[in-house]
Amino acid sequence: MHLSTEAIVCGVIQHGETGTVARLLTPADGMQPGYVRGGRSRRLRPVLVPGNVVRAEYRARADTQLAALTVELVTSRAPLLAEPAAAAAIEWATALAATALPEAQAYPRVHAALDGTLRAIESAPSARVWAAALVRYELLLLAELGFGLDLSACVATGVREDLGYVSPKSGAAVSRAAGADYADRLLRLPAFLADGAAADWDAIGDGFRLTGHFLARDLLTERRARVLPARERLITRLQRAAT
Repeated sequence: MHLSTEAIVCGVIQHGETGTVARLLTPADGMQPGYVRGGRSRRLRPVLVPGNVVRAEYRARADTQLAALTVELVTSRAPLLAEPAAAAAIEWATALAATALPEAQAYPRVHAALDGTLRAIESAPSARVWAAALVRYELLLLAELGFGLDLSACVATGVREDLGYVSPKSGAAVSRAAGADYADRLLRLPAFLADGAAADWDAIGDGFRLTGHFLARDLLTERRARVLPARERLITRLQRAAT
């Protein structure tokens, strides 16, 4: 195996006294783990920061062997770690990918969405702008892994306008009229997910509650649920930013 590509650092764990195993999301080859010799050194620690983009070289004698990985920094997002909300967003977005995506399966749309979300966190004038992008990223990842929501039409009536809710059981949209009598049992569908409207803080909160329900129920179960506290930290910091 020999793979040379740019990739997003998504997860890093200690391996031995000085090495690390890094999980990088590549555009064409999916999530790829590799052993970085000296990954805990002063030189490489700032490179192997989740959210950074690196030039990666993987080498292994067999596809079943953990590849040796060398990395060079392309884009550093380490300065954003000084900003509480941005740091929490990067931690969660990368941890979600590292935890949920199977290894060595291509997910180019997830890579593009994660890259776009990280760019938004880096460049958007306010957290409100990139928070909406993060909700869309979660929604896309659910869809790519087979747990997509059907937000195209009302599951009860078939209408495509005035969609205001989502069934927590089926993940299908419900119109405001059809869901009026059951609103307390349904999840709110924020307008920015239904029709592309601008997102305010209330809508963003509804978006995170919506995706969070299906992430916890369908995707982040058992051992994978260990990453959910990172999401809780993010939402707490966004709530502070909204006040």
